[in-house]
Amino acid sequence: MKTDIKLVDYLAVRRSIPAFQMTEPGPDKAEIEDILRLASRVPDHGKLAPWRFIVYRGEERARIGEELLKLALETKPDLSEEMIQVERTRFTRAPVVIAVVSKAGPHFKIPEWEQLMSAGALCLNLLISANAHGWVSNWLTEWFAYDERAYPLLGVQPGEKVAGFIHIGSSTFPSTERPRPELTETVTWIGGEDT
Repeated sequence: MKTDIKLVDYLAVRRSIPAFQMTEPGPDKAEIEDILRLASRVPDHGKLAPWRFIVYRGEERARIGEELLKLALETKPDLSEEMIQVERTRFTRAPVVIAVVSKAGPHFKIPEWEQLMSAGALCLNLLISANAHGWVSNWLTEWFAYDERAYPLLGVQPGEKVAGFIHIGSSTFPSTERPRPELTETVTWIGGEDT
């Protein structure tokens, strides 16, 4: 494989754009399918595809937001007006929201942990694939990824878990860098002769 300096350049500046900074337009169905096809090329021990996608578009996003607001008010009836608006717009901040759902489970050969990591890799690959198509993206989970009361509303089946919601759209905001961890804080070297 040749060195692809364009990919190296991209990875050196890759970053997520906050969902609340996203605007229309977003990718259409054909482009979403291309994005998903590329995103699916992740490590997957045993070729299980222990994950799936749920794509939320159009007016359905607003309906889901209203239903999520009802669930949030059941838990916190004293939500501020600001938080009511936040709950209402969870799925309308970006033109397209894609759930990555983990179907990981017991298997005679493939550890469940590896299946879960495949879903995580899928989330990152989905971000990169959206960026490669010219869109901004962000990987979020939020409370309803962990609240099974929301699963029927979101199309998540019993026994599944949400690995993330990938928001995809456009943005007019400039991309700014944030602090990144220093390698001296995150790398342990074992072996090797160079200093």
